[in-house]
Amino acid sequence: MAPSAFDRTSEENTATWALAIAQLVAWGAVYYAFSLFVVPMERELGWSRASTNAALSLGLLVSGLAAYPVGKWIDHGHGRRVMTAGSLLASVMLVLWSQAGSLVTLFAAWVGLGVAMAATLYDPVFAILTRDYPRSFRTKITLVTLVAGFASTAFIPLTQGLVDTLGWRHALLALASINGFVCLPIHWMALRDDSSITAPAVNKARIKAENDKSVRCALRTPVFWALAICFTAYYATFAALTFHLVPLMVERHVSQPVILATMAVIGPSQVLARMLWFTLGRNVSPQIVGLVITTAFPVSVVVLLVAGTSPVALILFAVIYGGANGMMTILRGTIVQDVMWTEGYGAVSGLLSAPSNIAKGIAPISAALIWSIGQNYVPVEWVVLLVSLVSTAAFGMVALSAHRRSSVMAATTE
Repeated sequence: MAPSAFDRTSEENTATWALAIAQLVAWGAVYYAFSLFVVPMERELGWSRASTNAALSLGLLVSGLAAYPVGKWIDHGHGRRVMTAGSLLASVMLVLWSQAGSLVTLFAAWVGLGVAMAATLYDPVFAILTRDYPRSFRTKITLVTLVAGFASTAFIPLTQGLVDTLGWRHALLALASINGFVCLPIHWMALRDDSSITAPAVNKARIKAENDKSVRCALRTPVFWALAICFTAYYATFAALTFHLVPLMVERHVSQPVILATMAVIGPSQVLARMLWFTLGRNVSPQIVGLVITTAFPVSVVVLLVAGTSPVALILFAVIYGGANGMMTILRGTIVQDVMWTEGYGAVSGLLSAPSNIAKGIAPISAALIWSIGQNYVPVEWVVLLVSLVSTAAFGMVALSAHRRSSVMAATTE
């Protein structure tokens, strides 16, 4: 007996919630946990701060380089295998990291974690949801990001507790176990094999040709390049500011309670912004939402520039800054389908992610170099502001192009 529409909807919702939980664990166990291991590793092994952070940068660079081939494999129907293998690789690399006695081992672990992040974090799950649920992928992507937005809230205190109780090496083993026992079975059971895997060879060849054509077409489309500039500039500025926000406030002599309060507001602001989009913003044009997001980020930088040590101004900055990033994650997962097309989405999204992830790895080091010139964060803030305005302008081009296209389509149907 064929499953009813209700059964299919229930199965889809269950799979989406499972994927959301897997995203929460994957982000928490791999990405957000890193900063909590830096000091214990340095204390035990005598490594410099630059060396340990270089491992994270390397992982982000590798993640950027792996994004396109991962997206291409997903387009060809291998999403289940890619994400399951990525979860296994993440746990294995966390175990390897726990055994690090030299920087070579740490760097090797983060090369593997870079590949694992490309195969398990937002981009691959967005591609799979877009392919499997063409009518409801926007709602499902929003739900996934809403749940995953609690990753830092859940895993930063959990990881700190594990480090304090077990030591950093056994804490990594615990995170490897959590990731393996949660993410691996979810990705194996909640995802389904695409029919193209078992289809005749001629159909596989046709699907591959269509996806390759989509990628070639994207590379000739101005909207694609505008999106690439927008996302690269945005994530470069966000990464630079995120990794330097605490030392920036320390340099200003902001009190410790205000620093902690400012940082604590960012995560909830991300989640709140996603909830607002989920409940109120689904009927608003993605182009309008995108313009609001890419404008809000430079506004937050201006607030930071003039905030001084004011607790009210710094909290306002954190609300705008966190809210913009919270909605940017959803925009990143849905705007390509709105202003371009869904065919070959995995590979196209991977191409967009590659420079963004590379920028994430380079930006914190670049900001540190700018700071070192005068040992002052004001030049860093101004550079971040100028680059964020590039992101705003690039998205303005995307919105204008989408408006022109919709006008042309409306005129041709009259």
